[in-house]
Amino acid sequence: MRRAAGVILAVALAAALAATANASRYLRVGIYDEAQTLYGPVDKTFPIFKQLHVQEVRLNLYWGGTRYGVAQTRPAHATDPGDPAYDWTLYDRTVRYAAQYGVKVLFSIYGTPAWANGSKGPNVAPTRATDLRNFAYAAAKRYGGAWPDGAGGTLPQVKDWLAWNEPNNPLFLTPQYRRTATGWAIVSASAYAKICNAVYLGVHATLLNNERVACGVTGPRGNNNPSSSRPSVSPLAFLRAVKKAGLTTFDAWAHHPYYAGPSDTPTTKPLTKKGAPPTAITLANIGDLIKAVTQLYGNKRIWITEYGYQTNPPDALFGVSYAKQASYLTQAFAIARKNPRIDMMLWFLLRDEPTLSGWQSGLMTAAGARKPAFNAFLKMASALSPR
Repeated sequence: MRRAAGVILAVALAAALAATANASRYLRVGIYDEAQTLYGPVDKTFPIFKQLHVQEVRLNLYWGGTRYGVAQTRPAHATDPGDPAYDWTLYDRTVRYAAQYGVKVLFSIYGTPAWANGSKGPNVAPTRATDLRNFAYAAAKRYGGAWPDGAGGTLPQVKDWLAWNEPNNPLFLTPQYRRTATGWAIVSASAYAKICNAVYLGVHATLLNNERVACGVTGPRGNNNPSSSRPSVSPLAFLRAVKKAGLTTFDAWAHHPYYAGPSDTPTTKPLTKKGAPPTAITLANIGDLIKAVTQLYGNKRIWITEYGYQTNPPDALFGVSYAKQASYLTQAFAIARKNPRIDMMLWFLLRDEPTLSGWQSGLMTAAGARKPAFNAFLKMASALSPR
């Protein structure tokens, strides 16, 4: 195990030194809807994706922490995708369907197994970053395009990877702050720097060269208040903190530039307090994020890995009308397409979640009826699709 980890680190560091940003003139568009693509009606979902000209689908690749976790028990040979502790069945199925219908997969590695952090929950960082790095290597190797599929062929390749999800949000990474002798420290940033370095090094250790790893995956807001009942960190403060904490490099920075309320359009800028700069990063001021990424890390690519507008009906609190959802979708993707740094934009969701406690931003209702946004997405994606 120690020798394997050393080999992984050595080759990964070599890859990191040689890596450059993969600039692209094209915007890859897609959808993030785990219920419809991972454990839901996958056989019915991907034909719809083909009709919509979806180019990319995002999936959480659960390391552990849920019943969908790949590594429920500690593997004896963590860098070997074939270790019997690993169960990739669910993910193999979706990757095959995606390849069949010409859709690329973006895997978001998330969720710490109980054995890797003292049973503290999936949103608590692993005790040893090496464990996560080994898993990332095993995942990237399995989906590197040459791993046997058990039927005489090989599993399709996955080139795009995310490290975690919204680490500036305590729902996905906790704790966010810790009191020190000199004040409050953003410990979520320190933990995330190790998480993203681990995923980046593990994936690139396969030396396949065309893989891309995005860090950040930040939520749009944060209160920057460690004394609040639910402390969180704003996107720019988190970006600066992870740089200070030792996040070295990545291929893209991912963000979720959601709107704040139903009166907001894609061009509505976040509110400020007493003339101070806004702490939220929405689509309207995403240039502030891009500027900060450039200052800290250079000309890295920007991925929007979640975006959407909820509708009323059924959500009377945060939803907009069906017509506005379709209009805002068209406007939002046009904004992203015009920005030379943005390579990817994913809509959340394909289908409304069945309860109001969930999200209602689908292109379809929970019952399967198509909203006007369905055709708006189809028109937009058809114009961009290389197919």
